[in-house]
Amino acid sequence: MADTFLDAHQRETIEAAMARVIPTDDTPGAREAGTIDFLDRYLSGIDYIYALPDGSGFETLTGPRALAWQQRVDHARSVYMSGVVELDKRADNAHGRPFVDLDDGQQDDVLRGLERGTTAPTINYGGPEEPALQQTNAESDLDFFGLLVTHTRQGFLADPIYGGNRGQVGWQTIGFPGPKDLAEVHTGQYTTRQYFSDNPTHRSLQEPS
Repeated sequence: MADTFLDAHQRETIEAAMARVIPTDDTPGAREAGTIDFLDRYLSGIDYIYALPDGSGFETLTGPRALAWQQRVDHARSVYMSGVVELDKRADNAHGRPFVDLDDGQQDDVLRGLERGTTAPTINYGGPEEPALQQTNAESDLDFFGLLVTHTRQGFLADPIYGGNRGQVGWQTIGFPGPKDLAEVHTGQYTTRQYFSDNPTHRSLQEPS
């Protein structure tokens, strides 16, 4: 199976939009991290969902799990295809050009218009409401703008094996000393324990009272 799904125009348009979610300034942004490669691989099917622990490949999904994931990917495909059409429609109405041909400020205006029309997903698990940064969302509840932001962040910060975070630039930007590859984690060569141990807050939680 091919590891891409988007056509050239869809890919170029979504990449431009991602570049406004995490823009390039004095540090690398979504373009440099290859977030569009992360998304294109994700939309290609279910061959790249779960990386094997040793980084040698990906788990082969079967049965109900495969069906559930295919439905999830199919939904995301539909949302993105409609989203590209909507971006171009808004760009043409406002500026007479496709979204990808607009300058940064004009693209931001179009995206802000989409954001204003976004309805935040509501998921109630019966417990107390969590702080905003800890709330869970499901892709099936997100519209185009929500998916765009979610996948841009994931493509910027996920392990490079998933297609984004090219050269670990996302990790470098936030100061995260990630592993060279998943095999280092699997074999125990790499661990983040020392970084947590150096954190006074974490250390106080581990010390006996």
